[in-house]
Amino acid sequence: MNYETLVTAMRRLALEAGDKIMEIYNSDDFDVKVKSDSSPVTEADEAADALISAGLRDAFPDMPLVTEEQADSHDVEAMTFLIVDPLDGTKEFVKRRGDFTVNIALVEDGVPTRGVVYAPAKGRMFYTDSVGHSVEEVGPFDKETQGETTPIKVSEADNSALMVVASKSHRDEATDTYINKYAVKDSKSAGSSLKFCLVATGEADIYPRLGRTMEWDTAAGHAVLHGAGGRVVRFDDHTPLAYGKPGFANPFFIAYAPGVDLKEG
Repeated sequence: MNYETLVTAMRRLALEAGDKIMEIYNSDDFDVKVKSDSSPVTEADEAADALISAGLRDAFPDMPLVTEEQADSHDVEAMTFLIVDPLDGTKEFVKRRGDFTVNIALVEDGVPTRGVVYAPAKGRMFYTDSVGHSVEEVGPFDKETQGETTPIKVSEADNSALMVVASKSHRDEATDTYINKYAVKDSKSAGSSLKFCLVATGEADIYPRLGRTMEWDTAAGHAVLHGAGGRVVRFDDHTPLAYGKPGFANPFFIAYAPGVDLKEG
């Protein structure tokens, strides 16, 4: 895999998908359908998926591709593959709250190593560079030319005053009970994979997720966090969260800066 070619393609496709998503987001109305798992899907999800999938298959025809919106790709059995959530945070999109992202990642031997997370409504884009270090690019964005980037790094966590980020749409009593095990200075909510990026930039120290997620929800954010010095572990035994699992469903997990003293669940 040529990482420079990959990162260039992922960045460009994320921006192109973001433009398509925002065109629909800013329209007077858009259709919302319900999938078999009761989650919403919009024409923006489908348009972004078609664009990204075509671009990745053209550039990397021999690499397995898993994408949320193509059920036949969920039968892929591989430990190295590309994985896409074309619009993560569809509920936030439908409510026009802006906390949605385009997620594209490479998983190698069960570990997300390269990824891009683009939040078009917020004008924030995070990705791993060709050597695996994470950056945030400062807009306005040009699809063909990379703009100014800032290296990002996780916080030096203060365990007596932690910054916590949790899900905006899926926060529940179990999550709050776990968060209360820590000395928390402040807590914020965010949608989609932006939570990983807030830990990656040091804007938060820990993100616990006690709820259902799929690998396409987390791989890009996981890669960005990993490239900023962070970690993602299973909630139950604190072993690294692995990818390429049958069905691509995740267990509960914790994303955090390594200085955080993790509590048992």
